Amino acid sequence: MKNVAIIGSGLSGLLCGNLLAKKGHKVTIFESHGTPGGYTAGFWREGFYFESGTVSLEDTPSVHKAMEDIGLKGKVEFVRQRMRLVTPEYDFIPGRYEELKDLYLKTFTADRANLERFFGESDEIVNAIPTTGKPMPAMYEGAEYEAAMAAMMTSGMKFMEVLKKYGHLTTSEFVGRHFEKGSRLFSLLCSGGYPEMAAWIIGVAYKSFLEDYWTVKNGMQFWADTLAQRFKELGGDLRLRSLVERIVTKDGEAVGVISKGTEFPADCVISCGDYKKTMLELVEDQSLIPPDTRDHIKNAAVSEAVFVTYLGLDITNDEMLKFLKVPLVSYHPDVPGRDFFEAADERYFQKAGCMLYSPSLTNPALAPEGKSSLMIETFSPPNWMGDWGGANREEYKRLKGLAATGLIDTASKLIPNLKERILLKDAATPLTFERFTHNTKGASSAWSWNPHKRFYPDMLSRGTITPIKNLFIGSCWSTQMGGIPGAISGAYEAMKQVGI
Repeated sequence: MKNVAIIGSGLSGLLCGNLLAKKGHKVTIFESHGTPGGYTAGFWREGFYFESGTVSLEDTPSVHKAMEDIGLKGKVEFVRQRMRLVTPEYDFIPGRYEELKDLYLKTFTADRANLERFFGESDEIVNAIPTTGKPMPAMYEGAEYEAAMAAMMTSGMKFMEVLKKYGHLTTSEFVGRHFEKGSRLFSLLCSGGYPEMAAWIIGVAYKSFLEDYWTVKNGMQFWADTLAQRFKELGGDLRLRSLVERIVTKDGEAVGVISKGTEFPADCVISCGDYKKTMLELVEDQSLIPPDTRDHIKNAAVSEAVFVTYLGLDITNDEMLKFLKVPLVSYHPDVPGRDFFEAADERYFQKAGCMLYSPSLTNPALAPEGKSSLMIETFSPPNWMGDWGGANREEYKRLKGLAATGLIDTASKLIPNLKERILLKDAATPLTFERFTHNTKGASSAWSWNPHKRFYPDMLSRGTITPIKNLFIGSCWSTQMGGIPGAISGAYEAMKQVGI
């Protein structure tokens, strides 16, 4: 049995803690916030429930195996998430990739030849995605791991070829092969994920968002609370409001953490949080990190953050369903002059497309009777308006209000008289997410998805092991893309490092 300190109670921290506690280790999870969950969490305001960050998940075979492995099979209800796509040109709820292709070919007939060439390359990516239908190999050990890896490699041979062919291209570079930059189709086809993400992720997005996209019926916080309760039942110690101030090292090894001024000895430390802050701010002895490694960590780009407006509405769920049709809507208006990388554009959020999500349409119990809830979110330009006004609190409030108004105006095109029916309004900026999750710049999915800005050598690399003995990264930051699959993978890989 080992004494293990875990930093952070997001999905990876809670899952890793459960896996280790089930093996008999003495595990303490330190969480700076008052509730567990990290980005996979939620909160209540005046009877309305909202997701803190994550609203959906994919790779359900891995999710279900993780729940079964820690004795929680069937304890959390996951429900299918369908996405409605709305633009001035179309309004559609696709269920499969082929339906999305047909939509574009029928809508943009004048560009049919270019679309056929574009989808010809997209088909190559989509058809190469491994389809074992099984949990990721990282979740297995021993002979089972070898078998899972063999199945993955057999299924993934075409995918490796696709990575070689398209892995170096961003979305705009890929789409730009077929459509002129600035054209409407260029804008639409580049809008399906992170700005300038790797082109091959388009295929993954088409498959997962349309065919394997889910959410938690009772809210992500229910999932986090269920994981936390199981951890305690297994003998784990969850310490909330317990910020880790330092990772203690001795003779080149991690030997514990300091929280609230008290040192907690440990045989090993697993950081289930931000890689950058773990290594650059928490590690006590920076000389243990080679200078070139430290510079690489410092300069590495992270994924873009989001801005979210939360609304409690005097609209029944029946009315909301008529407006939205499904709980999740992706809306991309045709507004000229929008440039995501123009940080000085004060009116950016008046022009941006957005995603609308109503938790109460997924589960009416998540809002007061006769009312409904709505989240409106979009990616925030990096360092927008001097990083949201810098240290000027009044300017920060003004910009936050301006951004919220812009998204509400956009959502009003789908929900008539939205402004008049607001009972509750709140918002979260990238600075909000950084404060609550400690992710650098509020990063919403670990490292940058841009292939020209990778932290790891390639998309398949893992970063569980650090230069410091007995210090491991068990979060989604141990993978390039992060997300729910990255969090699960990170938890299992870190668990393996601890050993018996």
